[in-house]
Amino acid sequence: MKRSTTRLGILLAIIFSISIVNFTVAAEPMPEIKIAGQFGLVYAPLMIADKLQIFEKNGLKPVWKEYGSGAAVREALISGEADVGFMGIPPFLIGWDKGCPWKVAMGFVVVPVGLVTNNPRIKSLKDFKPSDKIAVPSPGSVQHILLAMAAEKELGSPNALDTNIMAMPHPDAVAALISKKGLAAHFTTPPYLFEELNQPGFHLVSSDKSIFGRPFSFNVGVASKKFHDEKPLEYLGFVKAINNSFAWLNGNMPAAATILAPEFKLTPQKTLQYLKWPGMDYTTRAYGLMEFAYFMKRAGFLKKIPTNANEIIWENVKL
Repeated sequence: MKRSTTRLGILLAIIFSISIVNFTVAAEPMPEIKIAGQFGLVYAPLMIADKLQIFEKNGLKPVWKEYGSGAAVREALISGEADVGFMGIPPFLIGWDKGCPWKVAMGFVVVPVGLVTNNPRIKSLKDFKPSDKIAVPSPGSVQHILLAMAAEKELGSPNALDTNIMAMPHPDAVAALISKKGLAAHFTTPPYLFEELNQPGFHLVSSDKSIFGRPFSFNVGVASKKFHDEKPLEYLGFVKAINNSFAWLNGNMPAAATILAPEFKLTPQKTLQYLKWPGMDYTTRAYGLMEFAYFMKRAGFLKKIPTNANEIIWENVKL
């Protein structure tokens, strides 16, 4: 009897210990990751990740932050307001050139980019007068650098249209151009590009195809050396969550359109049309890093450039 009582006591102690361990594991909070994004259809994979809780399924608690430009995302990363962020290649390179200890963690979507106007007088860059304002998200943005590339080709100088530039978030620029208030043109991306081109009298002045010549990653995911080195599990979880989001989006376009439509105030049918628009490619391969670097160094936007792309990407990135 005494032996049975002893055995029962040991068994209860083991069960109690296991329950404590399980409770402790279950109660332990997931590590937090602060993610900086921007506006537009480019960020559909982040929206899908949010709605489907893909980060949570990979053991991370996301804190979503939205900014009006790549420059603002860059500053959020520098200040520690964000752990990882999504920005154009030019803002990333400007930060790297200034000593920011970060690298590209992934490419992030290939999209059409276009300079749109509602002025019938403007057919090419040569038609812009000094008073004609061109909206871009910020100085040093992808749109600004593409405009500088086009100006070098057509006008002989990458700085020829610098005085025409007006920094403005895409939603505000769309509203200003449609209402004809203070803007002559807007250098933009989907869905704003598609919406503007659907407006009567609006037309394309220049595009990424005519300027850059081949597809490039409109954005890149960026992670600091501190985050990559000191939180390797969180970094891997971040990469896996983004890859899972891209895979789900590419494999479930109609369902994705239904999820995304309210975010852009569009119908699911229109959203699906935009997701499948020619030139849209939801891929995490990184394209165009060195092409931007070479031009930006020559045009005076950078003081130095990487020796090669491997100098500015983390080990998981596919080129």
